[in-house]
Amino acid sequence: MPVAPEVFRQAVASLTSSRPRAEIELTEVGPPKRLAPWAHALAAEANGPAGELATARLVLLYDPEGQEAWAGVLRLVVYLRAELDPELATDPLLPAVGWSWLTDALEDSGASWTALGGTVTLTSSARFGDIAGPARSHDLELRGSWTATDAELAPHAAAFHELMASAAGLPPEGVSMLGGWSGTAHRD
Repeated sequence: MPVAPEVFRQAVASLTSSRPRAEIELTEVGPPKRLAPWAHALAAEANGPAGELATARLVLLYDPEGQEAWAGVLRLVVYLRAELDPELATDPLLPAVGWSWLTDALEDSGASWTALGGTVTLTSSARFGDIAGPARSHDLELRGSWTATDAELAPHAAAFHELMASAAGLPPEGVSMLGGWSGTAHRD
C-alpha cells in the first residue's frame, strides 16, 4: 500500500487529536474503500441520561484531485442514529431539529466548511414474534456530508462530538442533571 499523502496524514492527525467528553465512546473503524483514494473512519456511541442510545460514524474522505460535488479535496460524511422517545417521534419539527444539531455544532465549533447537504429520516418499528427488544421503537437517522476548506479538522471532530451529545440528549458540558425531582412538593 502506498504511503498516504502528507495532507491526508495531517488531516487524520488533526481529526483524531480532539477528545470527546467522557460520555462518548470513540473508536477507529475500517473506512469505506471505494468512495475516495484515501479514507479514515471513526465510530461513536453515547447513552443519554434517560437511556437513549446514539450511534454514529464519521468518515474522512480525501481525493487529491477533488470531486466536483465536493468543491474541495477533504470531505466529511456522518451517519447518525438516535433512539427517540415515542412522544418526541411524532413531532413534525423533529427533522429540522435533528438537522440543526449538525449545523449548530459545525457553526459553534468554528469549523471551516462548504457544500453541506444531507437528510434526516424518522423511523418507527414494531417487533413481532420472537424478536428481542421493545415492542415499538422510534429512531432518527441523520446523514450529512460537507467539505472541509482546510486540513485543520479538530473543529470538525468537536462538531461531531457535539452532534453526538445533542442526539443522546446529554446536557451541555459542565451542567449537571438534577435527578429524583417529581415536580410535587413534600410537606412534613
